Order: sequence, then structure tokens, then C-alpha cells
Amino acid sequence: MDIQFSDKKLEKECNDDALLQKRHGKQRAKLLRSRLAVIREAANLSALGPPYAGPYRCHELTNNRKGQLSVDLDHPYRLIFIPNHKPIPTREVGGLDWTKVTSITIIEIADTH
Repeated sequence: MDIQFSDKKLEKECNDDALLQKRHGKQRAKLLRSRLAVIREAANLSALGPPYAGPYRCHELTNNRKGQLSVDLDHPYRLIFIPNHKPIPTREVGGLDWTKVTSITIIEIADTH
């Protein structure tokens, strides 16, 4: 899957191991590197499993974060991203078509609770 970043600062942070570890600590940095590797290797978003499954717990967010998705890091932190498609791929019955999401934009590392 193709990964973009919402800004250069976030891109640098996610691609610089020393900076990532300094800002987020050893455990979160390790989890973040692992999640990014899994996402890069995935053919599409459905490879991360059904919503809330597996170690990633990839799921769509709601309310003021509608349209965003997240994967678990260390509780309560999440890697937050959006599909990088225009238009956003949807299923005939409604909702995001995970099988057609092949590019994402990472927007933040945050505690969404």
C-alpha cells in the first residue's frame, strides 16, 4: 500500500528512528515502525483484517473523526490515517470499501479517547 503523510514534520518523525524514539519512547516507536511495515506490505486495507480484529484493531472512527481510520499502538495511542483516494471507494450498500483502499495519508499519532 502507498503511504503518504499529512505534512513533512510527521513524515520526518515517522522515518527517523532516533527522532521517533525520542518523541514517543522505545515501545511506541517499535510498534509504529511495525505497523508502518505491515501497511506498506499490504495490497489493500482489507489485509489488516476485519474491523477490530487481530493485533492492529484497524477500524473506522466516528463522530468528529468520521472518515478517519486508526490502528492500535500502545494504549491509548493510535496511528490515525485517511484513505488517499478521490473519490473515496465505497461499497454499494454504503461504507468504505476496504478492498479498494490502496493508498493512505497518515495524519497523526494520537490518543483518540
